[in-house]
Amino acid sequence: MIRHLVLFKLNEGVERDEPRVVAGVEAFRALEGQVPELVQWECAWNISDRPIAYDFAINSAVADRDALKRYLEHPAHQAAAGQWRAFATWVIADYEI
Repeated sequence: MIRHLVLFKLNEGVERDEPRVVAGVEAFRALEGQVPELVQWECAWNISDRPIAYDFAINSAVADRDALKRYLEHPAHQAAAGQWRAFATWVIADYEI
């Protein structure tokens, strides 16, 4: 099993309630059930006010490296991630569990 974590930081001046951000969140939420490789899927806004905190997180799991590759290449994932490129940066970690 592989855990796939992604932390997003909204670009300066971008707010959570902007229509493009709301649409980006909904695109990620919709991935659950659309992408068969996803064994586990969570995404949510950060609740911490610490200065080092990121704004939005995805915590997911897939069966193996091949499943991770298929997930990353899935059109729905590509479309969702593409939306976020316009208003955020992110970091990822993929590790075996």
